[in-house]
Amino acid sequence: MQKPKAAARRLLEAHERREQFVPLPPELAPRNAEEAYAIQDAFVARRAERLGATAGYKIALSSAEMQRFVGVGQPQAGVMLASTLHRAPARVRAADYVRLIVEFEIAVEIAADLPAADAPFTRERIAPFVRAVMPALELADDRNADYRQLPKHPLELIADNAWNEGAVLGVPIEDWRAIDLTAVRGVARINDRVVGEGVGAAAMGHPLEALAWVANHLAAQRRALVFQDVVITGSIITTKTVGAGDLVKFAVEGLGEVELRID
Repeated sequence: MQKPKAAARRLLEAHERREQFVPLPPELAPRNAEEAYAIQDAFVARRAERLGATAGYKIALSSAEMQRFVGVGQPQAGVMLASTLHRAPARVRAADYVRLIVEFEIAVEIAADLPAADAPFTRERIAPFVRAVMPALELADDRNADYRQLPKHPLELIADNAWNEGAVLGVPIEDWRAIDLTAVRGVARINDRVVGEGVGAAAMGHPLEALAWVANHLAAQRRALVFQDVVITGSIITTKTVGAGDLVKFAVEGLGEVELRID
């Protein structure tokens, strides 16, 4: 267990020094997904000392296109910590990140604990555990990563907690079952200019498919989603880089709008 802890310490130092995202040294780099998630666990545990307990999860690389780009065959998961979750309208400082990027997602809030023993979960089996659905903006920091190098080191993103720095959440919609989450259209605007549109189906065919994937991923590690956890289900619009002075809005049919101002 020394390697994950040493790798996590190296990652934490890189973040604190605001270094560019680069692969871990060979002796610390993960050789497989199991090692990558062990590093992520150690890294998140260190960050939780300052940012609070686990409050939810994210799914990264939820589209086949992004998986091919990075060179993996399945999505990747990350952890969100309590103090990094914001309710809209929210404000953050660009200076707190190396390079802030945002993604445009549908988030769900969990209504009750999901026993890991009940896995595997499907969209239908997990739906009763969803208390509310809402639009969300994921906050991430790619630390000026060279995206051309990612396919050479596909597990490094897992180790670095999928770059997650939290999320901005809209108003929870509890009467969500009457909404076709596959067909809902989302529109992203930065400074009142439309920068992208997408539909709920972009999240693995349906946002609850992405939620089921996260639940099954946790169950494989003998963990589970619990009451009030928040899961962001994958961006339905391409990632955007933002900076000081930007106003980001994301509206989803039937779910409302989420807003973020960057100082």
